Amino acid sequence: MQRREALSTVCKLVGSGALASWGAVANAQSASLSDSRIVLGQSAPFTGASEQLGSQFHIGAQAYFAALNAKGGVNGRTIEIKKLDDGYEPERCAANTRQFIADDVFALFGYIGTPTSLAALPLATEAKLPFFAPFTGAQALREPFNRYAIHVRASYFDETAAIVRQITSTGIKKIGVFYQNDAYGKTGLDGVTRALKALDLEPTVLGTVERNSTDVAAAVKTIMDQKPEAVVQIGAYKAVSTFVRLARRAGFIGNFYNVSFVGTQALIDELGAEARGVAVSQVMPFPYTPATPLSGEYLAAIKDRRGIEPNYSGMEGFVAAKVFSEGVRRAGRALTREGFINAVQGMQNVNLGGFPVDFGPAKHTGSKFVELTLLTEDGRIRR
Repeated sequence: MQRREALSTVCKLVGSGALASWGAVANAQSASLSDSRIVLGQSAPFTGASEQLGSQFHIGAQAYFAALNAKGGVNGRTIEIKKLDDGYEPERCAANTRQFIADDVFALFGYIGTPTSLAALPLATEAKLPFFAPFTGAQALREPFNRYAIHVRASYFDETAAIVRQITSTGIKKIGVFYQNDAYGKTGLDGVTRALKALDLEPTVLGTVERNSTDVAAAVKTIMDQKPEAVVQIGAYKAVSTFVRLARRAGFIGNFYNVSFVGTQALIDELGAEARGVAVSQVMPFPYTPATPLSGEYLAAIKDRRGIEPNYSGMEGFVAAKVFSEGVRRAGRALTREGFINAVQGMQNVNLGGFPVDFGPAKHTGSKFVELTLLTEDGRIRR
């Protein structure tokens, strides 16, 4: 890495109160970006109520990097991920991020969730580390524009607009919203409200759940008392599945609509036969059959991995790794963080085998792809 980047890192560490010598920083840099490898840092929930999201994304990314590294990597460098568990809690995520900055990883990669990413992004920005492909569609991470934040997936506003279009196209107007009481849930609620307002409508009733909780009984009662015709859910899979079961027992016969962060496979696993009538918006290609060349590549990469089944979260990790690697390839052998960002900005109208991405100097969201899927009682996903 360039000397000025090393000096910048030292200043950041000292300014934040960290005890770091020039030698320590130099060693960390040589470990994280050398002639033979690149090391990324991922803070994600690998335990707790959202662990499947972190684990599936990580496995998908690792599958891509493993296949790439077996062929010699990118420009002679292999790519590795150093992971730390944050349990989907912002404070733990911030601590992990400070550790990654002290270790001088090349970039922060595949963070899971809105509240955690919001805690990490200011730290990444201050340290001038690329914050690449967070598993969240929150607008607060996209606006105002941030040079160091690079998003591969569509936003929650894109997803909720598609959901509202689908619901209202059937003539339904009474729509309840069940959302997680944090930045993630409120972003989704904002998206639903905006989409409904454009149709001179508004949510009929609201109910909330706290992050990492399944205490939804009060929300079920509040929402069911108003007799909505459909319910949009902005939550994680355990709380959402608990809500669905209790609402069905209360006599609700309408459909439930979820944004992609819920974790489609995890939700199916939780609901079993009760998955009927539950829809999920998707921002990645269909991962279960080789419907696109990219899907076929993903399936081939996980084929020989014992106990690993295809899923949307894994596909998102795989796609994130592929886009990251393409940015590294375009940056060339003289790789720097700023050069990598410039290279990603040059990825305009690039088709990754059925999944187009389009970045630019002032455009750091690569995709607006959204499609709705319907879960079935026999554990399948219907497009």
